[in-house]
Amino acid sequence: MPAPIVLLAPGVYRIPTLGDYINSFAFVDEDGQVTLVDAGLTRAPARIVAALAGIGKRPSDVTRILLTHAHADHAGGARELLDRTGRSGVDVHEQDAGFVREGRAPSQLSTMGRLISRSPMGTFAAVPVATELHDGDVLEVAGGLRVVHTPGHTPGHISLLHEDTGVLITGDALMNMAQRMRYSFAMVCTSAHQNEQSAHVLGELEYSVAAFTHGPEIRENARERVREFLRMAPT
Repeated sequence: MPAPIVLLAPGVYRIPTLGDYINSFAFVDEDGQVTLVDAGLTRAPARIVAALAGIGKRPSDVTRILLTHAHADHAGGARELLDRTGRSGVDVHEQDAGFVREGRAPSQLSTMGRLISRSPMGTFAAVPVATELHDGDVLEVAGGLRVVHTPGHTPGHISLLHEDTGVLITGDALMNMAQRMRYSFAMVCTSAHQNEQSAHVLGELEYSVAAFTHGPEIRENARERVREFLRMAPT
């Protein structure tokens, strides 16, 4: 049975790689090319490839792999995905590019965060970087995918806005775990305060679906619900 894949909008899919707890995403262009967002944990690539098969896509259809940031639950499967797809490198924000090339997470400020970053959970297979991304870049992906720099979870953490379909991928700037929106856990942020401040940018964007790398998407009144959370949540 193929792995599950969730249609968010025409040509835009969520791929659960560990239930709804960790998600990757796929954008399919009109010509059939596929862009993947995030590679999950080390064992995620098999599930990602199986999910793509469910919509008639093969690894050779993948022409771009984006990473929202340099953490093992998002970059852990990148090395295998590059091997399976034949890509030469991943695209990631310039401030996280060095960490991806070294295969390690940025250092956190909290004691627990530092312990995690030095443990096997804080490392992953190093991969080449094809393109260093910047805030405001509009990538040639399914009609245009805008890079929104939302630092704090990591220095180069990004969210992604697909304006054609109204899908926002928040990355880890915001989570929707157990149907409850929240900021990323402070202990795994390089700066929890900066994460909370930069997440407010997401309330200023226009979108109809809020998709999370951790948790299921919100389809009904997505922007309003994100703005309400940002307004009410303590900072």
